[in-house]
Amino acid sequence: MKKTFIKTKNVKKFVALMDELQKLPPNIPKLALVYGEHGLGKTNAIIWWATRNDAIYVRANNEMTQGGLLREIVEELGERPFYITQENFNLIVKILKQQAKIIIVDEVDYLVGSKNVIEILRDIQDLTGCPVVLSGMGAMDKKLARFKHFEDRLFKKLKFEQFNSADIKEIILELTELNFTEDAIEYLATRTNQFRQLVKLINKIEKLSETNKINEIDEYTLKGIINEIYLPLQGKSR
Repeated sequence: MKKTFIKTKNVKKFVALMDELQKLPPNIPKLALVYGEHGLGKTNAIIWWATRNDAIYVRANNEMTQGGLLREIVEELGERPFYITQENFNLIVKILKQQAKIIIVDEVDYLVGSKNVIEILRDIQDLTGCPVVLSGMGAMDKKLARFKHFEDRLFKKLKFEQFNSADIKEIILELTELNFTEDAIEYLATRTNQFRQLVKLINKIEKLSETNKINEIDEYTLKGIINEIYLPLQGKSR
């Protein structure tokens, strides 16, 4: 299997959003939400982009408080956090005013239980002008609606959509040298539309195809391989 990062339609929309955020005039709030169900490649896309654009990436967890979030951001900025929350906040604002960076907070579902944690991100954006992007699960847009001051200032919401046949075809072309016929791709689209499951499946198909000297995968062959793999797939029903 090829080692490559695949720019699906979701990834392309995400890249376009990040470019747009950075080009906004100073008077427009630079807050955005990226959301969607698990398995669609959100985190992979975010980390891929953040690494290449020197962004601040923080992954939230169930125990994260306002102080914990600020400490994580300070550490991502290459500084040693203070004990006092306000001092960390002041340090973040000072650094970002001198050197603008995008802040991306992943798994933000863990933070919506606390108004203070969400609002501190808005405060950082207001004071520094740096874009702040939140990433969460499929219902994150509804969860965020309770924070009216934050939601009203959102520039854009981007939902990662389920893969269709065209997406799956592109993923197959990027990941493997095997030739999948159109009917095989259509059948595969009925079996899974989650990126991680699709990668695992293609990897196992490659191994079985190599063992059995199969170069082309049509629908009939694919059904036989899937039955042999016994892989519990998620996604659309057949």
